[in-house]
Amino acid sequence: MTPPRVAVGAAPAGERSAYAAERLLRVVGDARTGFVLLLLTGMVNAIAALLPNGPSELDAWPYVLLLGAVALSGVAAVAVRSPTVWREWRRPTAVQRGSGTLRLAMTDVTSVIIEQTLRTAGYRTRREERGGRWAVHGVRRGWSRYAGLASHLALVVVILGVAVGAAFGSETEFTLLRGDQALLDAPRAGFASSVRLEGLDAEFGPDARPRRLDTTVTFLRDGEPIREAVLRVNEPGEFDGYLVHPWAYGPAVRIRVTTLGGGPLLDAPVPLPGLRDGVPVGSAELPTAGVTLGLAITDPDRNELGVSVVDGAGRLVDSARLLPGDAARVGDLRVELDSFDAWVTFLSRRDPGSMILFLGAAGMSVSLAVAFWLPRRRLTVRPSGAGVELLLRGERFDRLTDEFDRLRHVLGVRP
Repeated sequence: MTPPRVAVGAAPAGERSAYAAERLLRVVGDARTGFVLLLLTGMVNAIAALLPNGPSELDAWPYVLLLGAVALSGVAAVAVRSPTVWREWRRPTAVQRGSGTLRLAMTDVTSVIIEQTLRTAGYRTRREERGGRWAVHGVRRGWSRYAGLASHLALVVVILGVAVGAAFGSETEFTLLRGDQALLDAPRAGFASSVRLEGLDAEFGPDARPRRLDTTVTFLRDGEPIREAVLRVNEPGEFDGYLVHPWAYGPAVRIRVTTLGGGPLLDAPVPLPGLRDGVPVGSAELPTAGVTLGLAITDPDRNELGVSVVDGAGRLVDSARLLPGDAARVGDLRVELDSFDAWVTFLSRRDPGSMILFLGAAGMSVSLAVAFWLPRRRLTVRPSGAGVELLLRGERFDRLTDEFDRLRHVLGVRP
């Protein structure tokens, strides 16, 4: 007799889509996938740090997609593992013999006594009885596995903080001379937070390295002084949600330039931001006279300033050297060196995502600390020969010797 044929129909399209989505979710949430994505992200950041324009390249869309993939992997890992973690916590499962388990043999005990004792020792237990056989399964600190899952979500929060900072943050760079002020961000309606440079107090050692760089500033709102602060290296100032860093500094000179007839051409500080042959240099355009004034500190020990006049064709007209308080004729100009000063370049940053980022980093640290220092432990007690055996298993990096001795003492088993 020919056996009947059973027609197997294809699964409905909805079920196939659900199976495919579940498989994709498991692949994305797999630990190996997350590790590869994190490794790739670290390599990209390392390369960007080594390249001259690398940090700016991180604003491109491929890097955004990479961060999105890391965040998606973290969420998928939590979604895939949460049901299993919940079941293993609420309904402890059997522990099998194998590497990483500790075995303890006992006699003259019953399943009821063992279950009660284990509950007293802090274990959630579940007793199975089938065909005259029994087994007691227990778990302690089953909730700690959720701490490990929380580290994935904390990583997502960190990425969210980075994204918020990149989307809504700002970074402004500006240079001020003493007495000048500037807005802390790009000009816009209703924004009036600014900073004014009051002075730079610097001290240098014999090796010409700075021992102290104290930048005194005044923060203003709506043009009114709010408070004065001293900014130092690695000690920025905070005002209206902005961090203000003294980024760079250099010398400046206050000079007064007039025509031979006494007509004023320039009376202001001039920064010397350049460096030529180790000498700070700068320049000032004098369009009404049709010349450019070149300035250089020729002797820093004597505070000597070299002044040169260059015409529109780039030819040197005349030059002179001045000390503070000196005045001299240079070409058809009269130049007076009033004093030396300094300029400071500031970096003003606003990052609304920084608190989110720090919150995620703190959450990751706490969750990993809980997962490592308060690990989950599982055990199974079942008959074996004339007595019973206890199988104990912990998480990775968990040393079970102390817990094993504690259970031995609780159950009244002699070494």
